[in-house]
Amino acid sequence: MTESLEGRGRYEISTETSRVDVDAVHAYLSRSYWAEGIPKAIVAQAVAGSLCFSLFDRGAQIGFARVITDRATFAYLCDVYVLEAYRGQGLGKWLIEEATKHPAVAGVRRFVLVTRDAQGLYEPFSFKIPVDSGRYMEIFRPTIYKQAAD
Repeated sequence: MTESLEGRGRYEISTETSRVDVDAVHAYLSRSYWAEGIPKAIVAQAVAGSLCFSLFDRGAQIGFARVITDRATFAYLCDVYVLEAYRGQGLGKWLIEEATKHPAVAGVRRFVLVTRDAQGLYEPFSFKIPVDSGRYMEIFRPTIYKQAAD
């Protein structure tokens, strides 16, 4: 399902994968703390396999959020950003709101995310620290993008 969501003045959010500016998303993610050095080909592959929310200012990509999901039981929100020059206007909250209420994921049993420092941004959307985080397990490869470049 692709759609352009209702805009707010000069801003628009779209879930149309074909509209994702992979160069712009890569430019941000490759300097982020969570995906530093990520190759553009990996970003393009991730976009192709995800439910993406692109935030635009008059057609220019200024923000992004990606949801990895089976569209039935589980969703993982990741790669959320709004360019620094556009912060403080509620655009990040709008992006998260649209991502969490989208019909493909609004009814999933478990919707998760990982953040180093933005818990306060996500809490109003019902995200909480797991009650029993001791059950959470992962394989974490923090230097994998740097290794790929070698």
